[in-house]
Amino acid sequence: MIGDRYHLQYQNNRHPGTRVSLPQTRIMTDIEGIDGKVVAITGASSGIGEATALHLAERGARVVLGARRTERLADLLRRIEKEGGEAAATRTDVTRREDVSALVALARERFGRLDVLVSNAGDGTISPLDDLRVDEWDRMVDVNIKGVLHGIGAALPVFRAQGGGHFITIASTAAFRIVPAMAVYAGTKHAVRAICEGLRQEAGDSLRVTTVSPGPIDTDFAEASSQPELRARIAAMRDRIAIPPAAIARAIAFAIEQPAAVDISEIVVRPTAQS
Repeated sequence: MIGDRYHLQYQNNRHPGTRVSLPQTRIMTDIEGIDGKVVAITGASSGIGEATALHLAERGARVVLGARRTERLADLLRRIEKEGGEAAATRTDVTRREDVSALVALARERFGRLDVLVSNAGDGTISPLDDLRVDEWDRMVDVNIKGVLHGIGAALPVFRAQGGGHFITIASTAAFRIVPAMAVYAGTKHAVRAICEGLRQEAGDSLRVTTVSPGPIDTDFAEASSQPELRARIAAMRDRIAIPPAAIARAIAFAIEQPAAVDISEIVVRPTAQS
């Protein structure tokens, strides 16, 4: 947790008897910087979100879970509490601004503050542009871009009022490399990187902003595509080289546990076998 600001006094060797107050500084009151922090996670019911919730709760974070699939959320909540962790959950559709605001409000009502917002919810209904699946394009824009903006809109005033906070946003290696059938998806992830970089530059010295870009992960991402041939191809690649969601959870934990003055701006995590 971030401790209260404090003044440190020291003996001035050049002028004995004189004490000098140093500027106020933030300190981390636990060694790893995770224990006791309040972390809200969107898309928490499966995959990267679920793995992140479990990993951070195991390390002492108080996690606030948001996702659309309430049955899976309830099961995850029970698992965390069974292991002695602290958690809360609410149905969250990131395309609805009020849902994301409610997630942030839940963190404050239950735990008194919000330290980290992990914007993980995403949509990957990829297809060739010639398929003209315009409704799916709209959905990706709504979830992948507007969902992140809704998170920023909900958490930024809270972080400003607290004097600190941390945005962690899940992008993709598609934000660095565009391949056929992923034009719209990659476009949304490029946008996420641009938004987060802009946020980082505006953040000042009290907010941290981290973008995590995973490569192929062993999740149900392939099932999102409505194009059968493409879905089979992605599933085959996943089965061949994908890494577990826990790898991304550890990257997120690494960013969180840094001292308050250290901002891990970008992390790319991909399988060693990914070209």
